[in-house]
Amino acid sequence: MYKDESLKKYLDDLSAKLAAPGGGSAAALNAAMAASLIGMVVNFTLGKPKYARYEKELRGVLEKSEKLRTGFLDLVDRDVLAYRSKNIRDALDVPFMVCRLCFEGAKLCPALIKKGNINLISDVAVAAVFLESAFAAAYYNVEINLKSLGDKNLAKAVRKELSHKYSLIKKIRMETEAGVGKIIRG
Repeated sequence: MYKDESLKKYLDDLSAKLAAPGGGSAAALNAAMAASLIGMVVNFTLGKPKYARYEKELRGVLEKSEKLRTGFLDLVDRDVLAYRSKNIRDALDVPFMVCRLCFEGAKLCPALIKKGNINLISDVAVAAVFLESAFAAAYYNVEINLKSLGDKNLAKAVRKELSHKYSLIKKIRMETEAGVGKIIRG
């Protein structure tokens, strides 16, 4: 599985003439990097006297980001397995899960604008951007698999949920960028 391989191996296979890994797996990897950035910001914040009053909340953010990172990394491989097995339902479920988890990850970013180490503030914006882009990438994979599955009721329910979350994740990303921009520009 790729989570135990080198990044070079993954990228070599991603660029090769192989059915998988593909866009869904790449979306999950992008999201895993975002969760890792959130964890990095928190790790550089914990133990700093300036942020001591946020310690408990930050530990909760770190725990969530670590669970997300692990989950996204598992989804990198699960996406590959779904495509190799030609199981359309699994191929739909994996990017759908990526979208849901990206939404959860994005919700961690706004608090870090004020409660995270200011020296890593740009990484908060990068995490928000990566999470939104991973959501969008996974959403395309959801759509193509919904089309292949041909279940109109399921498609309607999934599209309704993801459309709502997509608008919210865009809003979170824009607000995060604006907050980070104010700090960077002074």
